[in-house]
Amino acid sequence: MRRPALPDISIRQLEYLVAVVDAPTWAAAATSVGVSPSALSQGLAELERRVGVDLFEPDGRRRVLRASARPVLDHARQVVSLTADLMAWSTRLQTARSGVVRLGLIDVAAVRHFPEVLRAFRSDHPAVELTLTVAPSSALLASLQAGELDLVVCVEPPQPATGIETTYVLHEPLVVYTPAGITIGEPATWGPWVLFPSDSHTRAAVAERLSELGAPLRVSAESHQPDVLLEMVALGLGWTVLPRAADEVLPGHVAVGDELCRR
Repeated sequence: MRRPALPDISIRQLEYLVAVVDAPTWAAAATSVGVSPSALSQGLAELERRVGVDLFEPDGRRRVLRASARPVLDHARQVVSLTADLMAWSTRLQTARSGVVRLGLIDVAAVRHFPEVLRAFRSDHPAVELTLTVAPSSALLASLQAGELDLVVCVEPPQPATGIETTYVLHEPLVVYTPAGITIGEPATWGPWVLFPSDSHTRAAVAERLSELGAPLRVSAESHQPDVLLEMVALGLGWTVLPRAADEVLPGHVAVGDELCRR
């Protein structure tokens, strides 16, 4: 047995009903919901038509809710209250005050550039469940495109990523580091290199710049971990290109020039 079709009642019409019952006058009710008195009357007349019962009766020069229409008012209060709760939840979610935020960062963003930002966010938004994924840029962007992450902080890809909105948060200078005791010559003599893997966005920027300078890209080892690359340099396995912050980790090693490129 089919259930009868539900009437096409709008939340706005139910809001009108609650307003006229709670306000001292129809004019005040119209003001509270942001419409003219005539628009309020028309909306309530349409509500009566769709419900199929008379909601109001005359009381002197006023119209008041019929006692028999109390179930309609109770329903209207519940729907309006639940809708207000829904919109409040939506606002909190859109402004990151509640819900889940799935954030992805490259390692240097997580441990060097933005740890204070993350701590402040967690303190200011205790109702938000913040999940962190630390991975290389290409993996983060793939997860973002697959809908597995909501926001990522990564290195700009060589080609624009489809369907992703980009905002630049900082530009990070990259410099060349060599093992101690190396005599720096012309770019054609530079290397061999220990670099991020070939799918790395930073590697692409480095390779493009070295090509412009005429420096050969002879790669002897790869790693996604900057600390591992620094250790390889310390062992004399090759040169690397990292952010200037590597000075703090690898003191005494040579930086060739002020800046090779940026990411």
